[in-house]
Formats: sequence, C-alpha cells, structure tokens
Amino acid sequence: MKKIAFYGKGGIGKSTTAANVAAALSLQGRQVCQIGCDPKNDSTRLLLGHICRETVLDKVRTSDMDSIKAEDIVHTGYNGITCVEAGGPEPGVGCAGRGIIVALQLLDKLKAVPPVDVTLYDVLGDVVCGGFAMPIREGYAEEIYIISSGELMSLYAANNIAKGIRRFASRGSVRLAGIIGNSRNTPGEKELLKVFAEKLNTHLVAFVPRDRIVNVAENRRQTVLQFAPDCGQADIYKELAETIWNNTELTIPTPLAFEELEELAAQFGSEI
Repeated sequence: MKKIAFYGKGGIGKSTTAANVAAALSLQGRQVCQIGCDPKNDSTRLLLGHICRETVLDKVRTSDMDSIKAEDIVHTGYNGITCVEAGGPEPGVGCAGRGIIVALQLLDKLKAVPPVDVTLYDVLGDVVCGGFAMPIREGYAEEIYIISSGELMSLYAANNIAKGIRRFASRGSVRLAGIIGNSRNTPGEKELLKVFAEKLNTHLVAFVPRDRIVNVAENRRQTVLQFAPDCGQADIYKELAETIWNNTELTIPTPLAFEELEELAAQFGSEI
C-alpha cells in the first residue's frame, strides 16, 4: 500500500489537488482512502459532495470513546473513495495539532480504514508542529509531496516542510517524493519551481496550470474528474495520479537558507 501525504502552505490547493488525485486514482481502478488532517474539515468536501458532517473529533467530543464505531467516522465518497476527516477543536479552544494525534490514534485503535491501495493524508503545512507532523513522524505517510506555487511565502512554507521531512527521515522510511507546482501565474513560475526542486534534492513532479474549471467544479462541490471528466484539466490530474502511483524517486531533502530562497525568488520573479 502506498502511504502518501500532501503538505503545503494554507490556501495553496492541497485539498483540491488531493481530492482530484484521489478521484483519478479511483477511476484508474485503485482503492483509495483520503484522510483530512485540517481543523477546517474540508479536505473531502469534493468527494462527499458536502462538508463532512461527522469528523473524528466531533464524535470524540459527543460520545463515550468506547462507544465509537468505525462506521461513525468513516464515510464513502465519489467512486467508492473512503473519506475521513480528523476535525479539530472549537475555534479558539484547544490545539488542532493535538486533535490530529487523537484522531489518527483512534482510527488505528478501531482499525477503521479498510485495506486500500493508496492512503492520502491532506495536512495543514504552514507550521510543522508535533501534531501536524504526526503523519511524517509516526510513519503514517512515507511519500511526502509538497504543493507550492512560485510565490515566496509558498516556497518558504515548502522549505520549512522539507526541514521537517529531513529531520524525521533519519528515523524511518519517510522521504520527499517531489514538488507539485500549483500555478498562480507568477513570472517564471515553472522554471523557478524546477530549480527550487533541484536545490531541495528532489524533482518537480507536475505543474498544474491555473484553470477556471477547477473553481467552477468546486462551486458544484465536485472534483474536476466528476464535473468535467473530458476536459484538459482532468487529463492533468489523471497524469499526476499515474505519476504518483509509479514514482520511485524518493529522497532526503536539502533545505535552503532563507537568504538563498529570497535570491532564488528574486531571480525568477522580478519581471514586471
């Protein structure tokens, strides 16, 4: 079984990418589970057709732990994809990272996730704290994809995530599987991401162009694969899914100093 996590700056398109990749993998005949590790609990929205109505932490808050069953927290989405949302604390109360730890431990205890070919963890990545690093630290995910645009703060978050991967790689099998470029149409963006990936000791797995069809599909609470399966953007997600399935280029990253990161962004992004 492939155990994969998507990390990246908040708002960079992790959930959109994860859901479309999950849909593409399932349409290619693979059994897929997507686990959202973000207190917004919106990772599986496009697969379920709605915000998950019962997250793991929702159930923990309202039930006796011994009474919780797998079917209470595991849901079935588009094309049979298994969907789980860790959830989080009420706004302003508690630690969202700790919530992820509780959720993943409960899933393990209940053996809640059925056997699948691919498990995708969609993880908030602005801060790689103990909870948000759990999929890396505890071996839940072994292949880490960082989603980034060519914007400096997105690269900064990606570089920080690479530092976390490097730290935990020495303890186990977790590796950086590559950078997925999610375009923001910044100057020299694809070329910048290629060079950035090389400096991180990895490669640019895919460059996903900005396309309005993604937003239209999201407004219909669907993946592009479901809403417009014959469009060019759907083909890009299908190709990305196949690349991820076959990818064996797993590395220990070599993060950059912030000054080097700034110089790189300025070199490619100074066009007016």
